[in-house]
Amino acid sequence: MNKERKKKNLTSSQIEVKNIYTDKDLADFNPEESLGHPGEYPFTRGPYPNMYRGKLWTMRQYAGFATAEESNKRYRFLLSQGQTGLSVAFDLPTQIGLDSDHPQAHGEVGKVGVAIDSLRDMEALFSDIPLDEVSVSMTINATAAIILAMYLVLAETRGIAWEKLRGTIQNDILKEYIARGTYIYPPKPSLKIITDTLSFCHTNVPQLNTMSISGYHIREAGATAVQELAFTFANAIEYIKVATQAGLDIDDIAPRLSFFLAAHNNFMEEIAKFRAARRIWARIMKTSFKAKDPVSWRFRFHTQTSGVTLVSQEPENNVVRVALQALAAVLGGTQSLHTNSRDEALALPSEKSAQIALRTQQIIAFESGVADCVDPLGGGYFLETLTNQIEEKVLEYLRKIEDLGGMGKAIETGYVQKEIQESAYRYQKHVEEKKQIIVSLNAFTDTTEKIDFHLYSPPEEVEKNQVERLKRVRKERSENQVKQHLHALKLAAKGGRNIFPQILEAVRSLATLEEMAATLREVYGTYQENVSI
Repeated sequence: MNKERKKKNLTSSQIEVKNIYTDKDLADFNPEESLGHPGEYPFTRGPYPNMYRGKLWTMRQYAGFATAEESNKRYRFLLSQGQTGLSVAFDLPTQIGLDSDHPQAHGEVGKVGVAIDSLRDMEALFSDIPLDEVSVSMTINATAAIILAMYLVLAETRGIAWEKLRGTIQNDILKEYIARGTYIYPPKPSLKIITDTLSFCHTNVPQLNTMSISGYHIREAGATAVQELAFTFANAIEYIKVATQAGLDIDDIAPRLSFFLAAHNNFMEEIAKFRAARRIWARIMKTSFKAKDPVSWRFRFHTQTSGVTLVSQEPENNVVRVALQALAAVLGGTQSLHTNSRDEALALPSEKSAQIALRTQQIIAFESGVADCVDPLGGGYFLETLTNQIEEKVLEYLRKIEDLGGMGKAIETGYVQKEIQESAYRYQKHVEEKKQIIVSLNAFTDTTEKIDFHLYSPPEEVEKNQVERLKRVRKERSENQVKQHLHALKLAAKGGRNIFPQILEAVRSLATLEEMAATLREVYGTYQENVSI
């Protein structure tokens, strides 16, 4: 009998991996029902018939730092290098509704993303970038409606019809209560703002994905692959329930929803996760929500390789990790992809590191051959078994959450947070006990290693320059107009009307992000997490 290295081989979701898989593992598997063809229900093999043979995934590198001008330079560099879509990172003050001159913003301006205080910043951010030609994704949640309004007004000032704008606004607040914490208002009014945005954009910005429901941040907080899907779908179900209760039709909402998932290191589990996600979503939309349009059944998603799996020791090794994660995303059928940079664990990506990350995608796309065949690993005994197992475990979680009263209750009681915390603790324990090997971190370490490439750091004068710009904006605008439009926004919020048109008017008057967020805070209040959870 051959001795094995481990008593058990487990995926991140604690699914045991057998020595070998055969047709017996798929004895009850109905290929027509559960696999089908790409572009057809249940979409296990892909949302479109010819997938990358027709159009490659969008290469959408996430970037944003310092001032709008600094970020604009990086965007134009990446586009010149063959990137096919933009993805904007915002700094923490912008994410939580503070202007750059707010005392609590000090030291954080432009650090983890770009600072956006007013329409003038948005103008600088997209200077010389054709908004009607480039797809733009914006990772923003609590202030998503305000940021989107700035983007729409920018297009308007350039004479670009909103109907021509393509891209995604994340606009996913529930995962902030679970995993990130960049919320402002309590859940109920936050969901109202999201519904207002969905409704407005359905009529006025038809090509925009008005919500990117994110499992990425849930996964990065410590969730397993199964939990990532389960909690993401539970959030999506909650959004749809709120929107349909507000009078929106399921077949109007669903086609503009997209998803955002992580790609981690367990190669086969990640591929199976992406495939299972499509099948689960198709069945939820068709069976549970009775969506009639096949487009509503399609699960479309953006992938980002995992930041938390990258380490500061021997950072060049991160290039290999990212390549494997990116390949898993492509084999899993992603619609767009961001590849992290080698210096992720140390600093914001330098220009050179960002270029290497983009080249990783391009090599996969044009040199590996994996884009030539749709779902090339489909039908494999191991992959199909693992896809089935992930689906089964995700559905178990969804039933549990439904029994608790839905995702709102599951978050309120701390159930979801506790599940993630326990998974994160288990993983960290495995790393410390070397049950999980991380090359150069807890094994194969090099004590003589030195970093021999440039690490990027935002210029020291970023905050000063941003505050000066904000002062100039306040001088050029009409204070009476700003007050008038902020008052109208407050009345709309108090009256339960759709607030998006009033946000647009406030943006046009050069009201700042904080002024609009504070106006809504007066009506909706602020959310305080239950620290006893």
